[in-house]
Order: sequence, then C-alpha cells, then structure tokens
Amino acid sequence: MPRILSIDYGKKRTGLAVTDPLQIIANGLVTVATSELFDFLRDYVGKESVERIVIGEPKQSDGSPSENMGRVRQFVSRWRKAFPEIPIEFYDERFTSVLAHRAMIDGGLRKKKRQDKALVDEVSATIILQSYLESVKRKQ
Repeated sequence: MPRILSIDYGKKRTGLAVTDPLQIIANGLVTVATSELFDFLRDYVGKESVERIVIGEPKQSDGSPSENMGRVRQFVSRWRKAFPEIPIEFYDERFTSVLAHRAMIDGGLRKKKRQDKALVDEVSATIILQSYLESVKRKQ
C-alpha cells in the first residue's frame, strides 16, 4: 500500500512525515531547507510509492490565512502541475507547533533538544499527518 506524506511548510525549513505502508502510524521523516523541498520530494516519490500529500494549511487562531499561506499556495500549485497523479490536500495546522513542543516535553527531551527548530518542524509534520489519519478514520 502506498504511503501518505505530510508537509509542515515553513519559510526557511519544512518538516516532513510519512505513514507506514499500512497507513496506520505517522512517523517523522526529515526536515529540509524549503529551497530544497521540491527536489527532495521529487526524488522521494521516485523511490517510494506515495498515494497523496497532506500539507499544513497555515491559519491564524481565528481561522483567517496566516502570512505563510501565499507561499504554501505557490508550492501546491507547482506540485499539482508537476505531479498531477499525486494529489495534495490541505489540512488545518493550527496549534501543531504548540502540540509538538508539548509532545517533546512529555517525551522527556531536554530543553536544548526542544529548541531544535528542525526537530519541532518534523514533529509538527507528524502531528499533522496523525491528525489527518484520525480524521479519515472518523469519516469512515
């Protein structure tokens, strides 16, 4: 079964997570420089079977788009043109950074490791993907 990949798109860094082949569990994959994201994903989908991509939809707490939304839309548009066979869809990413920090604290990571922004981005992508998987299950 192909995997589902998630993206926590940032201005400088982008966190990525992927499901196991049975699409049950989300696991952190890596954090890449956003400038290298498209090439990384092109290479990844060339090696791994990916059913779809879920990208965090950046919103303010009131539901309005955040300042990062324009960059995310540009990336999504570029992806859809280059890889129309792999759908990409938005998923609300509000509060994932807060949840990522909480998960890191609960997991016993030391303060220095919790300050690693690349790790926070990867954990955020994992939370987005796990939340997406749970929402799909609820709809079934």
